[in-house]
Amino acid sequence: MQVEFKVIGSDKVSAIGLGTWAIRDYGKAYEAYLYALSSGVNNIDTAEMYDGGKAEEFVGKLVKAVGRDNVFITTKMLPDRLVDKDLIIKAARAALRRLGVNYVDLYLIHWPNTSISIEEQVRNFEIVAKEGLTRYIGVSNFDLSELDRAIHALSRERIVVDQVHYSVLHKGEVEETLLPFCRANNIAIQAYMPLERGAVVTHPVVQRIASKYGRTPVQVALNYLISQDNVIPIPKAEKIEHVKEIMGSMGWRMRREDLEELKRI
Repeated sequence: MQVEFKVIGSDKVSAIGLGTWAIRDYGKAYEAYLYALSSGVNNIDTAEMYDGGKAEEFVGKLVKAVGRDNVFITTKMLPDRLVDKDLIIKAARAALRRLGVNYVDLYLIHWPNTSISIEEQVRNFEIVAKEGLTRYIGVSNFDLSELDRAIHALSRERIVVDQVHYSVLHKGEVEETLLPFCRANNIAIQAYMPLERGAVVTHPVVQRIASKYGRTPVQVALNYLISQDNVIPIPKAEKIEHVKEIMGSMGWRMRREDLEELKRI
């Protein structure tokens, strides 16, 4: 099983990350994620909002088991913190305590705060990097205009990631405008909900192409995303079998005509 890598900032991370939103059974998920992290996946995503901080605590247990240097940790801050630098620092330190680490690799604004300007909130957010609480900063759920404003507002740091909803069934604005902009500005797209809560499994085009390659629809849906430059999907999995299936989406490529057919969905 071949693990592919992509770049965030100047770091190599596995081309598929592990998401932690809406985990139902942390015991099973721990076994599954420990398997993935022990098999070459080094990229995990969480947020303070997920399960009231329990998802960050879950990631912390995994990091303790495999070693801090073996995991690229992304977490996300709630936007209501962004009005004040002291609030930002307080929230970040609380997240680090839950994670059991001194810093994260990537800290994202979870979605834009509509009560203050994009410029003010991202400038305030830079404090997490200045204080050494994260190595990189980024955003989540920022559209093209918001992302453009964000990258031009910063002086010390730069945006290295925009995490958005993106899948073979949900492309729209991402592929038309956001992805070309991110490629031009060396920004990675982290794709959340890349399996559309399982909907990719029943799509006839995805099923047919999966059959053609002897793969599963899940593997085709994820392979479509990692075939795109600057794109890193972050699916959730709670069983080792599902993790193995997800990892099997790396290390191979579909023919151009099949990628084009998937693009037309």
